[in-house]
Amino acid sequence: MDNPFVYGEVVPAAAFVNRVTELDRLVGDLAAGQKVFLISPRRYGKSSLIRQALAAMNRRGALTVDVTVSSFSSYVAFLEGYARALLAAETKWDRARHWLLESIRTVRPEIRYEPSFPRSTPSSRPIAAPGLTVAFPTVRAERDVSRLAQEVFELPARLAEARRRKVVVALDEFQAIGGFDGGSVEHALRAAVQHQRDVGYVFAGSEPSLMERMLGPRRPFYKAGPVMRLDKIPAEEFAEAIDARFTRSGIRPEAGLAAAIVDLGGNLPYDVQRLAHETWDEVRAAGRRRATLDDLHLALRRLLAEQHMMFEALWQRLTLAQRAALRAVVLEEGRELLSADARTRQRLGGPSTVQAALAALTREDVISREGDRYLVVDSLLREWVARRTY
Repeated sequence: MDNPFVYGEVVPAAAFVNRVTELDRLVGDLAAGQKVFLISPRRYGKSSLIRQALAAMNRRGALTVDVTVSSFSSYVAFLEGYARALLAAETKWDRARHWLLESIRTVRPEIRYEPSFPRSTPSSRPIAAPGLTVAFPTVRAERDVSRLAQEVFELPARLAEARRRKVVVALDEFQAIGGFDGGSVEHALRAAVQHQRDVGYVFAGSEPSLMERMLGPRRPFYKAGPVMRLDKIPAEEFAEAIDARFTRSGIRPEAGLAAAIVDLGGNLPYDVQRLAHETWDEVRAAGRRRATLDDLHLALRRLLAEQHMMFEALWQRLTLAQRAALRAVVLEEGRELLSADARTRQRLGGPSTVQAALAALTREDVISREGDRYLVVDSLLREWVARRTY
């Protein structure tokens, strides 16, 4: 049997864990044409949840479009990619080409389709219609880009009208859109989507602080739609799902193994799936039918050895104050790091020095804030710091 645990890519339906309430809510809002803002820290399974919601809407007959905003290097490249994804939702090539040419009037798009384009890709996300390209080569001036954006952002509504079907658009890593053209892109997109009654949107972001600012009172998307904040899966439910998946694959887990995997992985879907995947591989490679805590420890040691060079390079890039703060997050479990006791135990500097180091580590996505504590984003890095630094 294939390994039942999946990480490093969008999780397929068979490996999707829990999220029943969140999925039902998201699908219901999208079916109603809502503009949903999904906010989630990295590794919480946001993209997998979106993919399940789009699949559910597909089964209801909706046309679905999935675009990762952070994949593009410029505003025009994003507009080209967005137009390509919408064009790909139209299954008949000639009709799709004619529809786009009719819809974009400010500039004549270059549309090409090469059926022989290789369909395999190392990316964790499939390419929208492999072989299909849309380009706006004559668009250079800021004024031309602004006019083009207005037409591209109107395309989902035009597609819904042309096909007489609901359209659902997922813009993942949405916080990256602010880097394309300052705030004007937010104004243009909000102006277009607020009138699109037959189009549901999910604007998803994995940098909560940036997403929260985008939804503030002085920003275009203020009160534009419901906000979903993705929390961790309850640890007990996650452990039950891990146990069940081991058992269904023909490998009997030792009592407490799944709970240990969830705890060691920080209850983050990516990290938990990774540890379960590698533990399953250890057992299968040994030709056994029972998974134990020893197998988990072997998998952990192997993963730490594989990641050592990368973690060592990251450690060397940090200042001494940042190294000390990172070790304190690990050893103090992220709590009360500014207290005199914690600073004395961990040989930290003054409160302002610690605060500056924590802020730098947060900006670099090394740690994150959860309630009243700091957490290391990568559970493997946390274990490496605990075992290999002083």
